[in-house]
Amino acid sequence: MAHSDIDELIRLFGKLPGLGPRSARRVVLHIIRQKEKLMAPLASTLERSLTSIRTCSVCGNLDSHDPCGICADARRDPSVICIVEELADLWAIERCNLYKGQYHVLGGTLSAMDDRGPAQLNIEPLIERAARDSVKEIILATNATIEGQTTAHYLTTRLESCNVTISRLAQGIPMGGELDYLDDGTLGAALKARLPF
Repeated sequence: MAHSDIDELIRLFGKLPGLGPRSARRVVLHIIRQKEKLMAPLASTLERSLTSIRTCSVCGNLDSHDPCGICADARRDPSVICIVEELADLWAIERCNLYKGQYHVLGGTLSAMDDRGPAQLNIEPLIERAARDSVKEIILATNATIEGQTTAHYLTTRLESCNVTISRLAQGIPMGGELDYLDDGTLGAALKARLPF
């Protein structure tokens, strides 16, 4: 039996995180009812984004420019690099609007269970960045999970020879918590109160 375009839209939206089949149906119906206002701009933006969005060669952020807007911003402090696991963590820190340094996105954590070692993460470019004279501080903003802690310890060992201060986000982030799920106040306070690691 051939699927209609509506069924295909529902199937595709249902693959998005947080959307099951029922939520996907509601989203698709809402978009269809507002073809000119929502569907046309969404389709146009998705098509344009397919070719315009790329990974920043400096930090691993996503943007339509390389280097990304954060790396290219002369007002940001290049002497401080905040290391995050994923893009959602970078976006969470940016939401609190307190941090004015640069970032480095690892693309995950070390995990023996998932067979993810240092070679699978964006670590070597970080070591090269940290070895430059202009970098003074590295903030480890990995999640407070076992994998996040393991990755932070590994990075601390790798960064020892780079002559940089290594700090960690302050406690207050619950063990097992993930940055993307924290409220802005908790995340901002933890960032301000970071301690040497």
